[in-house]
Amino acid sequence: MVNSVSDISGGTLEKDRILAAIDIGTNSIHMVVVRIIPALPAFTIVEREKDTVRLGDRDPETGNLKPEIMQKAIATLRRCQEVAKSLNAEQIIAVATSAVREAPNGRDFLKQIEAEIGLRVDLISGQEEARRIYLGVLSGMEFNNQPHTIIDIGGGSTELILGDNHEPRSLSSTKIGAVRLTAEFVSTDPISNAEFLSLQAYVRGMLERSVEELREHLKPGESPRLVGTAGTIETIAIIIAREKLGMVPTPLNGYQFSLKDLRELVLRLRKMNYAERAAIPGMSDRRSEIIVAGAIILQEAMTLLGRDAIAICERSLREGVIVDWMLTHGLIEDRLRYQSSVRQRSVIKSAQKYQVKLEYSQRVAEFALSLFDQTQGTLHNWGDYERELLWAAAILHNCGHHVSHSAHHKHSYYLIRNSELLGYTETEIDIIANFARYHRKTAPKKKHDNYRNLPTKEHRQMVSQLSALLRLAVALDRREIGAIKRVQCEYRPGSREICFRLFPSHSDDDCALELWSLDYKKSSFEAEFGVKLAVKLESSAIPIG
Repeated sequence: MVNSVSDISGGTLEKDRILAAIDIGTNSIHMVVVRIIPALPAFTIVEREKDTVRLGDRDPETGNLKPEIMQKAIATLRRCQEVAKSLNAEQIIAVATSAVREAPNGRDFLKQIEAEIGLRVDLISGQEEARRIYLGVLSGMEFNNQPHTIIDIGGGSTELILGDNHEPRSLSSTKIGAVRLTAEFVSTDPISNAEFLSLQAYVRGMLERSVEELREHLKPGESPRLVGTAGTIETIAIIIAREKLGMVPTPLNGYQFSLKDLRELVLRLRKMNYAERAAIPGMSDRRSEIIVAGAIILQEAMTLLGRDAIAICERSLREGVIVDWMLTHGLIEDRLRYQSSVRQRSVIKSAQKYQVKLEYSQRVAEFALSLFDQTQGTLHNWGDYERELLWAAAILHNCGHHVSHSAHHKHSYYLIRNSELLGYTETEIDIIANFARYHRKTAPKKKHDNYRNLPTKEHRQMVSQLSALLRLAVALDRREIGAIKRVQCEYRPGSREICFRLFPSHSDDDCALELWSLDYKKSSFEAEFGVKLAVKLESSAIPIG
């Protein structure tokens, strides 16, 4: 997995690179192996793998992923690893979506994958899934700066995106998918009229909010082209193309079909039983089980959006994972340039949403990063990846004031944990939330669920050590007026002592409250790093502690 946000430097930019991306979805596990050509920059697809594992077929009573399906998924992932290795992939980037996100044992499943086959999988939110789908579609289709609406119908969720080659204007993820709805609404074969109408009404109701939100981001007179991605829509396109053209276009990318064609197909599908649907040319056995629900989602979405045609794009989430990796590693500089700073902009947007005083939080962030940089290599060995997470937590550490001053550090945890921070995985959001949770009051303890449930011991150590730095950064601006201009750290390895030399903004300010706060908060820092902290205010030259 990618563990650093630093750019790739020097000659490595010139070499073609092989990368694999795996999408662990509700219906299927997909892998794409690509050759990245940094000089362009672009990528070509070398190999595709797919297995219909049906993780969304969860235990109806507990909502848990079923043991036998988890084992099947791990076997598929092991095979994907072997294929990627045979093609000399330097990395496998794996993400999990709706089914794993919602299952009570989803995180345990990801731990099991890592333990059994050594593959680290990132859990991503619905909005982050939508953002990466947008990147994937942009990599395979020219938008010419014109607005496009993208719909991706998965097994567990449906994503709706509005964009025009630049930053996405609207990203939404709705909990309706072909596997989920088939399990919840369909018990008859062929589907009964009552079940069909019930399913249709539910889908329309669930989609209305997302469609309305998307419409709010349209400019007067705009009529965006509709683009569809993923297996359900591709299958519908293949069936319609066979019947209309007598063949399937290769590639399918760019092929269009009408809402009229789709309505006629839905009318036929609802009258067929499973065996009759499976016999349709272009329909796989497993797809035929869920195609009615998937087709209804598309029909209702097109109707609500007022679109009478849809074009196919064969690139989606897994290709978006590749593009996101290229952006993160500095391989794309012009097109989609805005995306490389998506994490930072998302944090600032959340801070504004929760009315954080940005001038103050940015000072705290500067102190936190200064302490991080000055103690790196002596007290800790964390890198750029962890530094960026610390920055995000410093900006958002006080957002809990939006709820209440009392116990605001706990409110900060919940607000961050449940916010849609784009560009971050669920684990990264969890780490940022934990940093903020421990910027004051008690230090991390194993009895705290939010701390204990972090995926690994390394993650817990990161939270313990870097939250201790954040505490001191907050103390350095205790009055929130920028009383301390800068801090200089001097480490004395012989005595295991570190001295903070503080340079006040005003020579006549004794910074008494900042000094008191540092003394009050230093215990967790001293315990974590095994040092004694001394503080010296340069204007008074009076050592404290």
